[in-house]
Amino acid sequence: MSADFAVNKPAGQPCSNLLTDFRCGIHDRLRDRGFPGCAVFDCFGAGQQVTQVTFGGQDWRRKPESASSMFAVFTVMRQLRELLWYLAEALSLVPAGPLRDEIDSVRERTECLTGAGPDKLVRFDANAYRQEIGVLLARVSEVVRAEVGESAPDHRGADLIGANLRRADLRGASFRGAYLLGADLLGADLRKADLLGADLRAADLRATDLEESIFLTQPQLDAAKGDTATRIPSSLIRPPHWPAAAPAAEQAAVRRRRRRPR
Repeated sequence: MSADFAVNKPAGQPCSNLLTDFRCGIHDRLRDRGFPGCAVFDCFGAGQQVTQVTFGGQDWRRKPESASSMFAVFTVMRQLRELLWYLAEALSLVPAGPLRDEIDSVRERTECLTGAGPDKLVRFDANAYRQEIGVLLARVSEVVRAEVGESAPDHRGADLIGANLRRADLRGASFRGAYLLGADLLGADLRKADLLGADLRAADLRATDLEESIFLTQPQLDAAKGDTATRIPSSLIRPPHWPAAAPAAEQAAVRRRRRRPR
């Protein structure tokens, strides 16, 4: 077992909480029952596309012979659907011009790939494709973060587990692939910060400014600890399990810090 899942099971084996209609039997109690990993998981619509489009509505329970292929395709499809989300975000970040045209072209190619048949998807090297698109997204990140200036910290891939970053000025910082498990980011300023792939599990985001951060996903927010004073991008939803904001005095201290010139 791990901290994210109350039970272990082999890959490809249905969860014991899966109902006959494919719904989760404890969906409204996942955290209480020891499944926070399930609570924060997002397939970005891959499950629906695989079952309804790629396999034309097939049911792996009624056609067990399709299960292994369907599960294999899902792992590829989820990556493609997640990349589409990042590419859509990238399109919203850059103005009209060659870079935006390139992003749009890659988005169309990725959309086309999601419509491929099971055999092609199983053979597709999603990891290599993800690395290819990662280079493009890194260029987008550089353009966006350049607005902040050269002083923005670079924490790409850094081990910041449990780090004390409370009220830190992290505008324009790169946290791509960084480990921020349990990090204290209370009241930190993460505007224009790149959070692509950052592990934010149990990170303290109370009163943190994430409103203009880039490549932040809903699963990352759901895995962190925030409150009603946490500022998040308009495209995301405040996790319902986040508590009320910190005391007024602490919020006032954060606001004073944000008003100070750099």
